Amino acid sequence: MDETATPDAGPEAPSGRGRVGRRSRGAGPVAYDFRRPTKLSREHVRTLQIVFETFSRQYTTLLTSTLRTVAQVNLVSIDQLTYDEYVSQLANPTHMAVLSVEPLPGAGVLEFSVGTAMACVDHLLGGPGAESQPERALSEIESTLLRGLLDRVLGELRYAFEGVLRLEPVITGIEYNPQFAQVASASDMVLVASFDMKVGAVETVATMCLPFNPTLAALDAASNAHTTGERERIAREEAARRVRERLQDVPVDVAVRFGGTSARPRDLVNLQVGDVLPLRHNTNDPLSVTAADIVFAHAVPGAAGKRLAVLVVEAPENSNPQNPQESA
Repeated sequence: MDETATPDAGPEAPSGRGRVGRRSRGAGPVAYDFRRPTKLSREHVRTLQIVFETFSRQYTTLLTSTLRTVAQVNLVSIDQLTYDEYVSQLANPTHMAVLSVEPLPGAGVLEFSVGTAMACVDHLLGGPGAESQPERALSEIESTLLRGLLDRVLGELRYAFEGVLRLEPVITGIEYNPQFAQVASASDMVLVASFDMKVGAVETVATMCLPFNPTLAALDAASNAHTTGERERIAREEAARRVRERLQDVPVDVAVRFGGTSARPRDLVNLQVGDVLPLRHNTNDPLSVTAADIVFAHAVPGAAGKRLAVLVVEAPENSNPQNPQESA
C-alpha cells in the first residue's frame, strides 16, 4: 500500500478520540488518485518514516516521563494533501499549535484533540487525566502549562530532523477552530504525518503538518548529500577548477572615466556643437578604471606608441571604489 495515498473518510470517531474521518491503524486499503500523483519517491517516504518514527519514540518518552502516566505515540501514515483537505478532516474544536519552521518557508502545525490537551494539563497538575474532558479552549494558566510541554516536544522534533535539516520549530500561536488557522492557502500542498496518540485513558489521532514543497526540497538536498560518492565529489571539484580557469580568459569590457558632474535639464537641452561642459575632475586626480560600473583601479592618461593608454596608479585616499558616480 502506498503510504502517501490520501486517507478515506471513515465513520465518526468516538468522542474520546476527538476526531472525525481520520484513518486509524486498522484501516484497510485506500484508493489512489491518479489525477494527483504523489511527488514523494520511495526514498523520500523512507526518510520521512525514519524521521517521524524517531519523533514518535521521543514524544512517547517525553510524555511518559513528564506526565507520569502511560503514554504512547505511534506513526500511522504520511500523506500528501492540500491544506483544505487537511483542515476539513480536523475536529472543531481541536488544539492546533501553529509553528514557524525555519529555515523552511511557510508554517507548520502540531495538532491533537482538545480532550488530549486537557488530559495533559490534568496530569501536569497531579490529576488522574480521566477520559471525559471538557471540550473548551484552555485558560491562560492551562495554556502556560501546556506550552512548556509543547516546547519540549518541539525540541524532540528538532532532534528527529537533524539528519535532514537543522529545523528550528517555534510556536507562534494557538488556534482551536481549524478554519481560523492561517497556515497556508486552501490549494497549497502540505505534508501530513498522522499518529495514534494515547495519554492515560484518552486516545486521539494527532497530526504534524509541514509545507510540502520546501520539505521535499530539503529531502532532495539531504539525499544528494548522502549519496554523493568519492568519484562524484572528485568530478565536481574538477569541473569547478575548469570553470575557474576558463573564467580567467573571458573578455571583459573595461572603461576609463573622468569624474562626473551635474547639470540642469535646460542646460542639456540647449547644448550645441562647440559648447564647453566643465567636469568636476581635478587635473591632478587620476581617472577611474571600471568594469560593469564597478571601479577596480585608478590610472593616469598617456600613450603607448600611436594609441591612447593609461598607467595604473595607486588609488587616492578619498576614493570610493564601490560607488562610482562618474560619466564618460
